[in-house]
Amino acid sequence: MRKYLFLIVFFTFFAQAQEKLNVYFDFDKYNLNDEAVRKINSWIAEGKNYQVTKLYGFCDWKGTNSYNDTLALKRVNEVYNFLKESDIEVKKDIEIRGFGEDFEQSKIQGENRRVTIIFQEKKEIIVADKKPEIPKELLKDKVKSAKIGDLIKLDNIYFYNNSAKVVPKSEPVLYELLCIMVDNPKLVIEIQGHICCKSATQEDPISSARAKAVYNYLIRNKIDRKRMTFKGYGVSRPIHPIPEKNALEEDENRRVEILIVEN
Repeated sequence: MRKYLFLIVFFTFFAQAQEKLNVYFDFDKYNLNDEAVRKINSWIAEGKNYQVTKLYGFCDWKGTNSYNDTLALKRVNEVYNFLKESDIEVKKDIEIRGFGEDFEQSKIQGENRRVTIIFQEKKEIIVADKKPEIPKELLKDKVKSAKIGDLIKLDNIYFYNNSAKVVPKSEPVLYELLCIMVDNPKLVIEIQGHICCKSATQEDPISSARAKAVYNYLIRNKIDRKRMTFKGYGVSRPIHPIPEKNALEEDENRRVEILIVEN
């Protein structure tokens, strides 16, 4: 009798309704307090198959607008990291936003100091056979172990065709880089843009524009411009020889990297 070994994989279906959970912070703090930790753990302990799809951060009206923008993002980052260490699934292209104080404020000041976790319940059925993915090293870990002069590729940064506009599913990567810059105030980087599929003689503004798009995102989120530069290298530094042999080589040549200048 022949024996067959099947690797089980789950296809996931989601309910349409999205639910939310609010966790609240102490004044001028971004660390989770005991009550917030208890509330999240109690929610996780319900044992339901949840997936977190959005994280929104808010502040009260005390302090400057720019300070509150940064504080809101730090609060979101704190919740994001807590959830990543838990049994709750966080969507790969999760929507992350920090509103600072720019929203309709509650008259109860404490209600404004919060992060809203938006989630949905998922249902799974066994339908196929697939090899498990090998987890990739996190960007923050790459930066932490990097030395001056090291180049780090920003994985999953995608742009609309022939433009410098980042597609929505790449926004979590930009947010991750922002959090790294906030958490590492001595970090100085050069943002480098590269493209594919052109000869070295063809003029190309796109690689520079894409590097600048990442730079501008960090500037908009209050990162000191003195800690960053940007430059487009066109096709002058390909990973694979040009012309590329296939779509995979094109994708690997078309990239954004950060050069560690100070760390």
